[in-house]
Amino acid sequence: MENNEAFLGRGWGFPPQFFSGGARVEMVSAEVDIQQSLYILLTTAIKERVMFPDYGCDLSNYVFEEIGQSLINAIEGSIFDAILKNEARVKTENIHIERAVDETGILLIGIEYTIMATNNRYNMVYPFYINEATR
Repeated sequence: MENNEAFLGRGWGFPPQFFSGGARVEMVSAEVDIQQSLYILLTTAIKERVMFPDYGCDLSNYVFEEIGQSLINAIEGSIFDAILKNEARVKTENIHIERAVDETGILLIGIEYTIMATNNRYNMVYPFYINEATR
């Protein structure tokens, strides 16, 4: 377990939480670190990070687009490429996108992935607000 945890990583929790008057920060490791890393990857625009301009995913390019199969295919491709390029600890098994039933303008992005070091499968759902700030 220690070897896997060392490979899987340890980092600041997201969002950062400070304790003891700012002397300590919440740390996460292993699977939690990877899931938070994927969330950060999906919410970061390309060129947003000055020191790592290639890091991120182009989801912001799809805001206000008409929802159709070509848009869904483009989003799936962007996410797959971003994970492949920026998150070496996982292998993307499947990405599926569907409209939220109770809300218009929300796409639910389901990502199924395998953590390479442990061969364990996980999934996450990321809500993407395609019509952000239109209400």
